[in-house]
Amino acid sequence: MPKEQASILRYGWLLAFWWGLICASQFGVLVASGIDTQLSLMDTLVSQIPLGIIVYGLTLLLKFYHPERKGLVQLFRSMVEWTLVSAGVLAFVQHEALVSLVSDSSYSVFVDKTIAVRILVDWLLIFITVLAGWLWYYYQDQEELKERKDTNDRLLRDAELASLRQQLHPHFLFNSLNSISALAGTQPEQARKMVQQLSDFLRGTLKKEDKQMVTLEEELNHLQLYLEIEKVRFGHRLETIVEQDKTAAGAKLPSLILQPIVENAIKFGLYDTVGSITITVRAWLKEHMLHLEVVNPFDPATAVPRTGTGFGLSSVQRRLFLIFSRSDLLSTNQKDNSFITHIQIPQQA
Repeated sequence: MPKEQASILRYGWLLAFWWGLICASQFGVLVASGIDTQLSLMDTLVSQIPLGIIVYGLTLLLKFYHPERKGLVQLFRSMVEWTLVSAGVLAFVQHEALVSLVSDSSYSVFVDKTIAVRILVDWLLIFITVLAGWLWYYYQDQEELKERKDTNDRLLRDAELASLRQQLHPHFLFNSLNSISALAGTQPEQARKMVQQLSDFLRGTLKKEDKQMVTLEEELNHLQLYLEIEKVRFGHRLETIVEQDKTAAGAKLPSLILQPIVENAIKFGLYDTVGSITITVRAWLKEHMLHLEVVNPFDPATAVPRTGTGFGLSSVQRRLFLIFSRSDLLSTNQKDNSFITHIQIPQQA
C-alpha cells in the first residue's frame, strides 16, 4: 500500500475512534438531561454522522493545502471561515431533521433552546478536529520530505565515495604498468612477479568496493600487497615497518583508507631524499578510537615543508568527512626530518 494511502487510512481510523468517543459523550449528556434513550440515540446519530463526514472531507481537502506557498495566516483564516460556515449549515440541517423526525413538542422545544449551543459545539469539534488532521498530514509530509532528502544525500555521498576510490586506482595503476614495462626488457622475472602482485592487489581492491568498513587486519593485509609492488618498483630504496597493537586487529575502518596515505608518503619520501627511506605505519586503539600513523622522512635541504594538501590526503580527508561527518580526523605535522600523517577512526562503544 502506498505511504499516502496508508497515512489517510491511519488518520481515518483515529478519526473514527475519536468520533466514537464524541458520540458516546453526547448520548450520555442527553440521557443525563432527562431525554428519552431512543430520542437521545436518534439525536446523537443525526448530529454526529453528518458532522463526521464534513470533518473528514475538510481534512482531506486541507491535506493538499501548501502553507509554504500561501502562508500559515491564510491557512488559519481559511480554516476558521470553512468551519464556521460548515457549523452553521450543519446546525440548520440538524435542527430541521430533528424537528421533522420527532413529533414530541417538548423535545422540539429542547432542540430550539439548544440551537446556539449546538452551533458552538459543532464549530469547536469541526475546527479542533480539522486542525489536528491538518497537523497530522503536515507532519507526515515533512517526514516523507526528510526521508527523501536523507535518501538523496546518502546516494550522493555514496556516489562521491565511489568516485574518490576510483580516482585513486588509475594513478597507481599507470605507475605500476610503466614500471612493468621498464622491467620487462631488463628483468623479466621481476616484471612477471610485479604483474602477479598487481593482479592480486587489484582483485582484492575490487572485492572491497562494496565493503564500506573492514577490520584493521584486512586493511593491513591489503596494504602489504601494495607495498610489495612498490618495493619491486623502487628496489632497495624502499623499506617499510608496520607496527600494530594486537588489541586493534579487529578495529573497523573504511576500506582502502591507508593505501593513498602510504602512497603519498612514498612519493614525497623518495622524491625529497636521496638513498633509501623507511616508511613506518603504526596502528593502536585508545578510548574507542583507532589511531593510524604514517611516517616518512624528508630532506630539509631538498624539500619545502609541506602541509599535506595533496590529492591523496585531501581525498582521504573528504572520505572521512562523508562517512563520519567530522573534519578533524586527519592531521599532519613535521617533526625533525619526518613528515607524520595521523588518522583517527571512531569505533562503536
